[in-house]
Amino acid sequence: MQLNQRIWRVGQSPERLPEARLASERQLEEMIVAKPEILSDQWMIIGQQEDTGFGGRIDLLAIAPDSSLILIELKRGRSPREVVAQAIDYATWVEALDAEAVTRIYSRFKKGGDLAKDFEARFGVGLDTEVFPHQHQIVIVAASLDASSERIVSYLSKRSVAINVLCFEVFECGAEKLLSRAWLRDPAESQAASSATPSKSPSGPWNGEYYVSFGGEGRSWEEAVKYGFISAGGGTWFTNTLKLLKPGDRIWVKIPRTGYVGVGRVTGFSTPQTEFSVNVDGKRVPASDVLASSQAPDDPEKMEHFVPIEWAETVPEHNAIDKPGLFGNQNTVCAPKVPAWQTTIDRLQRAFPKYDSV
Repeated sequence: MQLNQRIWRVGQSPERLPEARLASERQLEEMIVAKPEILSDQWMIIGQQEDTGFGGRIDLLAIAPDSSLILIELKRGRSPREVVAQAIDYATWVEALDAEAVTRIYSRFKKGGDLAKDFEARFGVGLDTEVFPHQHQIVIVAASLDASSERIVSYLSKRSVAINVLCFEVFECGAEKLLSRAWLRDPAESQAASSATPSKSPSGPWNGEYYVSFGGEGRSWEEAVKYGFISAGGGTWFTNTLKLLKPGDRIWVKIPRTGYVGVGRVTGFSTPQTEFSVNVDGKRVPASDVLASSQAPDDPEKMEHFVPIEWAETVPEHNAIDKPGLFGNQNTVCAPKVPAWQTTIDRLQRAFPKYDSV
């Protein structure tokens, strides 16, 4: 995929910035280690140049807030098709990692660092050692992707393989160089694919209904019911998957560590806090005027995003449905394809008999 981006210096006489190159892809790797937000503001780098044990080394390994792993491969002079094949081969190594192996990888990367401690300090939640070795994404970083490789990636993506490509370009700006980047697919899609079917679990057809995780600091379930919405914020990892929802979709909402509290239908698309309004006495009012926690952060990427919902049935938080075996996930939205999801739906339909009323 050739991006063919162009960047212009703003002014009365606009000036196009010439294209440039990095000294090496090793330089890009070190830039990503120093500033992981080049890829994602919600990923934590935990490994670099690790030996796979079968004739290769991964470039980078990262971890997401839900404890899933991200294998990052740079093109490094290989043909695009070669790097796709190499990344898939290395993914078999990632799939075989256990908690002890990942902990050792991080200890080498950070020279004795404590993964569980640093993960909790970074994301504010505990490391889930039952999940993270079994859910992973593949990210290929390249200046371009040929048509054949793009077809391969698209084919795998349509079949729920969590793979994506980040294409970058470099431009000269005086004595400086600027780096731009663009994703082949919306990162929310590969994030959702990673969480929908853990690699060690059997998969089946998706039933078309979404799981939603709702909660966290400053979020009120009572307000969500009263004004008809779900929301997420704090970073793109949390808000991206809200974009998967479209009007008419059915959602089942769970408050983490509490239980399932409602079912409803989506009536609109994901909207940032500054543009979202709610109905108050028949009038549309900016959400920030009526919600208890309405202070928007200075960083727009950490802003709360809202999706309007027509509730079919809800229960107060203290009456949440929480039974052994019910599906759970740390992603804000996912489309599960594991048997536990259909079992969960069957049980929730009995707990929320009005689930199909909207």
